Amino acid sequence: MIHTSMKENSNIVFFDGMCNLCNRSVDFFVRHDSKHQMFFSPLQGVTAHRLLPDEKISDMSSFIYYRNGKIYERSTAAIHACADLSGGWICMKILFIIPRFLRDAIYNYIAKNRYKWFGKKSTCRLPTPQEKSRFLD
Repeated sequence: MIHTSMKENSNIVFFDGMCNLCNRSVDFFVRHDSKHQMFFSPLQGVTAHRLLPDEKISDMSSFIYYRNGKIYERSTAAIHACADLSGGWICMKILFIIPRFLRDAIYNYIAKNRYKWFGKKSTCRLPTPQEKSRFLD
């Protein structure tokens, strides 16, 4: 992966680079972010260690969305990231009517079982040549 020049207010999706479900989620965001406003970085990477507190990095079960300098986690991160995509994905914000403790309970259940259900890679996802400018180390 390469380090891309980026602004501190960039939108960055931090993900577990070895989790198949997480990598499929990144594929989804890459495909639907037609404005190319999102960057991507594994929680195992240098960018995560530079921008996130240690306790956030050590929790590999959390999806983190760094948006305009603010850190969102778990279901809140997923909703914000989806709402920032092009097209009708902004409708995902309706999920905010569900209390966070309920959204995160479902999120935590999926996160706890993600390796069992979706598998795990032995190395982090490598971007395609077309994606390289959007992936941070």
